[in-house]
Amino acid sequence: MSVKAGIYKQAQKTISETGRHMELSGHTESVDIFNGTFRDKTVLVTGHTGFKGSWLCIWLKELGARVVGYSLKPYTEKDNFHVSHIESKIIHIIGDVRDFDKMKEVFETYKPEFVFHLAAQPIVRKSYTNPKETYNINIGGTVNLMECCRLTNSVRVIINVTSDKCYANRGCLWNYRETDPIGGDDPYSSSKGCAELITTAYRKSFFDPDNLERHNKSLASVRAGNVIGGGDWQKDRIVPDCIRALEKGKPIEIRNPEATRPWQHVLEPLSGYLLLASKMYEHPTRFCSAWNFGPRHASAITVGKIVDMIIAIWGSGHQRRYEYAKDMMHEAKYLGLDATKANSCLGWFPVWDIDKAVKKTVEWYSSYKKKDPYTICLDQIREYTKPSGKHLKIDFTTPTTVDYRYTNISQAI
Repeated sequence: MSVKAGIYKQAQKTISETGRHMELSGHTESVDIFNGTFRDKTVLVTGHTGFKGSWLCIWLKELGARVVGYSLKPYTEKDNFHVSHIESKIIHIIGDVRDFDKMKEVFETYKPEFVFHLAAQPIVRKSYTNPKETYNINIGGTVNLMECCRLTNSVRVIINVTSDKCYANRGCLWNYRETDPIGGDDPYSSSKGCAELITTAYRKSFFDPDNLERHNKSLASVRAGNVIGGGDWQKDRIVPDCIRALEKGKPIEIRNPEATRPWQHVLEPLSGYLLLASKMYEHPTRFCSAWNFGPRHASAITVGKIVDMIIAIWGSGHQRRYEYAKDMMHEAKYLGLDATKANSCLGWFPVWDIDKAVKKTVEWYSSYKKKDPYTICLDQIREYTKPSGKHLKIDFTTPTTVDYRYTNISQAI
């Protein structure tokens, strides 16, 4: 069977299982703060079975998009993608971003207009045990994705999701801006730094905004903080580690309690990605650059403190700390993002503070066995998009007068 025939067969299986992969819930208006940009558009999401990818697929589907997902299988049977039955609601394709031929067939078959690249090996500690795989996926996979976009005429907007860890972390107490140097002291972080350099190289070489008529594509990269939310069961992430211990009645073991991270609910960066993509669609030459979507300064708290908050909301449990050994893998003590550019140029601001973010996260885990997880996610998206959020006050009718592509990343390492 050819790759294309296999893709068609897999997609038809997904569609025929419910016969409604393009139906809307009837509540599109309540979650659409993006001027209807994604309605009836074909949107490809790589890494759609992952934590952030699953939430993005739900939001996009409720926006009326035709969602095509390309990814490996979910990490566990309890992942949000699986328990929310997202497979039955989108075009779901199992594939590896390292498989260029198969991914190219997906692009040729479905002709996406928007591409969100989330597929990655996302765990810092795993990058130490398997650095080659990390580089192959995060660098090679990114190149494959860029090539598919370059060769596909339908593609208009490309969002490459990297990481806050792409910066050269100097251990400073201030937050990093898009103009700070790219780096990375471990395989994962450096692979994301490389992904940023690849993005810039493709923009300058093939998707130059000064020659838009030649390619008609707009490319940006996005960095977020430590994202939390329901449905994440990856190893070596503090929230899933907490929930696993709490469900089993065991102590929560913390390896680096004093490390400070910029925590944010998953809906915060996703709202930024979607807002940026909608702006790029309307003004493709003005927003094609690097963007931080980080939380407010007050949301940057220690690992130990966020564990205490989770325990308090859960209603039981305790943590057990152990000393940070000298021979342990490198982990930054402090890492923060400056989102001033997104605040000023996109009108994007965080909506939920750290208390609300943790509360909504624990609510998901405490109720997913009793209530439909898809409904839980959708209810949280609706609550998040109520007209009280500052980032909802966006005027799409007035074009910006500033070319924000010139606030791009530094190439220094």
